[in-house]
Amino acid sequence: MSDSREVRFVITGLICVVLLLSCGCAQRDKAVDLYLDGILLTEYDEDEKALEKLTEAVKIDKDFAYAYSVLGQVYEKMADYPNSAASYEKATEINPWSFKDFFNLGRIYQIMKELAKAVDAYARACEIDPEHLEAHIKAAKCYVELEDYEGALSFTRRAEEIDPNVGEVQMLLADIYRWQEDYEEAIRSYKRVLETDSNNPEVMTSLAIVYLRINLYEPAKELLALTIQAQPDNAKAYQYLGYCHLKLNDVDSAIEAYAAAVRINDKGWEALRALGVAYMLKAIVADDESFKLKAIEQWRASLEIEPEQSNSQTLLRLIQKYSKDG
Repeated sequence: MSDSREVRFVITGLICVVLLLSCGCAQRDKAVDLYLDGILLTEYDEDEKALEKLTEAVKIDKDFAYAYSVLGQVYEKMADYPNSAASYEKATEINPWSFKDFFNLGRIYQIMKELAKAVDAYARACEIDPEHLEAHIKAAKCYVELEDYEGALSFTRRAEEIDPNVGEVQMLLADIYRWQEDYEEAIRSYKRVLETDSNNPEVMTSLAIVYLRINLYEPAKELLALTIQAQPDNAKAYQYLGYCHLKLNDVDSAIEAYAAAVRINDKGWEALRALGVAYMLKAIVADDESFKLKAIEQWRASLEIEPEQSNSQTLLRLIQKYSKDG
């Protein structure tokens, strides 16, 4: 047994001694013995046997919160998440001040994608320990998945108060502000992340998207170029870069960027559609029918990959129109 396991086992044993001294009931003594046996079995990965002992312990003592808590851990280890959640729920009912059990309950519900229940559990954990950073971050992420951005913002701002220098918190804040279309605050938060992680492609791309939303194409272009330097196979970055070039009236560079995105991901129907637009603009500017044919080819390829895309009818009309013109 490792030193850390020995320490945990000793602590658990001391807790149980306190329980024994405070109760002195023969049935409770038996439940504690079973609980200790279960703990010991978990230390040696005898999970099935541990479940038997712990289940028997809670049958004898239905208010044995510690046993329910360990049951939750064992079921979680065995990926039996419904029983894990039920065990943690019982532990929190008996001991409504157990941060650990509420936190673990939130985690299990999050795994199970029962996000409303996960939020409730994390929120209670945050009430018990208002300074716990991870509980606030996890609550915020659940709210994000629920698309409740106000709830997410509340917990993320509190996480920022706990520690303003955590990149994950600033990134989460920035994403929430972007989804809320509060672009000024989103830019501020993304830049804070880049202060400590200056070459993070994900952050640079996200910040570039914000710049695109407010028509700041030059800074967006610079960020996307840096992203591509860090990740030469980033098809999305090339796609956004193509859009920048289009908005800056640089059609040739747009074609080059979109074509790179398609080379990296030949199933990228959005990039194919945009490449078709760029080719059609080139055909008009250069008065060159060959580019018109290339545009139609990209649009057809895009529709073949994703026939149900939102602009499908528009693309079909354009294909029909320019095919006749040809």
